[in-house]
Amino acid sequence: MTDLAAPALVADYLLVECRERGEVLTNLKLQKLIYYAQAWELALRDRELFAEDCQAWIHGPVIPSQYQRFKDYQWRPITEEIARPSLPEAVASHLNEIVDVFGADSAVALELMTHRERPWLEARGDLLPDAPSTNRISKTTMRDYYRSLDGDS
Repeated sequence: MTDLAAPALVADYLLVECRERGEVLTNLKLQKLIYYAQAWELALRDRELFAEDCQAWIHGPVIPSQYQRFKDYQWRPITEEIARPSLPEAVASHLNEIVDVFGADSAVALELMTHRERPWLEARGDLLPDAPSTNRISKTTMRDYYRSLDGDS
């Protein structure tokens, strides 16, 4: 598998696309959108968007490099000026669909959704709900779980 788009390019694209649709993202919501972009690329096309692993943090899946990049915003909207990256049409179309499907949900709603799904639950294991974790979320589990939800498979 190869990186179709580095996590930073996926983040940049999602930030710009959401802004153009009238929403400024927080780091929490951005993390969930990147996670779902990776998960559904795995489920639908059996390939990863990027090589970096997602981790099962307290508030749901996180892509560490992008969390660190935007952590100074804390809970506030990310207002950094970002240009839309040039991505292959298939990747851009996939990311637009992720925004179509998940963009209207709040950050908290997306967090709660991931907390009910097998990839995050499995990576968390027996940890207490408020226990810090850097446990890796299995890409195989992501692919298999989300593929099982796809009505076309």
